[in-house]
Amino acid sequence: MSNLVVGIKRFLTNKNTVTILGVIIAMVVLYLGYNRQVAAATNPVEVPYAKVTINPGVRITKDMIGYTKVPTKQIQGEVLTDVSKIINKFSNADSVIPKGSLFYARSVTTQEVIPGSIILDYPEGYVLYNFPIDTEASYGNNMFPGHYIDIYLKAINKKDEANPTNEPDKIMVGKLLQNVKILAVQDANGRNVFENLEDIKTPSLMIFAVPEEYHILLRKASYLRTYDTTLIPVPTAESLKDEPGEVSLSSEELKDFINRVTVWTES
Repeated sequence: MSNLVVGIKRFLTNKNTVTILGVIIAMVVLYLGYNRQVAAATNPVEVPYAKVTINPGVRITKDMIGYTKVPTKQIQGEVLTDVSKIINKFSNADSVIPKGSLFYARSVTTQEVIPGSIILDYPEGYVLYNFPIDTEASYGNNMFPGHYIDIYLKAINKKDEANPTNEPDKIMVGKLLQNVKILAVQDANGRNVFENLEDIKTPSLMIFAVPEEYHILLRKASYLRTYDTTLIPVPTAESLKDEPGEVSLSSEELKDFINRVTVWTES
């Protein structure tokens, strides 16, 4: 037994033996590493793809997405493998995602950067309203999409030859609507004011959507001629709530006033 142990020790301490064993171990390590790399590159993984052709500016929904397995080596660069980065996002304004195509980061974006995307995402039965605005009225450019505002009405009697009975300098002020959600703030060229925070533009329009009844009410108020009327947006903290309130009428008195001094026309 002792002779066997001595023989093994001599074998293991022999320089030639050590060299041979080292080479064998290195070859085994290289072989296993190579196989692992080949397997990683060739074993298929599941990735999302477009089941239909998706045109520019379209919201990507679950039913537009299928799943397929492709070799890992084909998933390079900007290929999106996480479906949470695709569902409910939008195809870029300058991109068509062909049927059968994988999704790439450059062709998928958020709604905020899609020109005109506001027309895609507001409740059924609501109507878009363009509200003229400037830096002062926007509280120093601090009204952002997703924030909420209340809308106040100021009306001043105008005494003129056509309306000599009007009492001059009589002012009416009150809150007309509340919980109006801002959808977009645009400059005079229709560009998103906040698309580049390093180069914020001068606001010209604030866009929101309200039910048809309130839309007509706002139009009437803005078109009054007998009265010098102004619609005033006032920011609120409604967007900080877990469940922001729905847009609603704040004053029946102001509604009755607007309807009383205007003519209703059935559509």
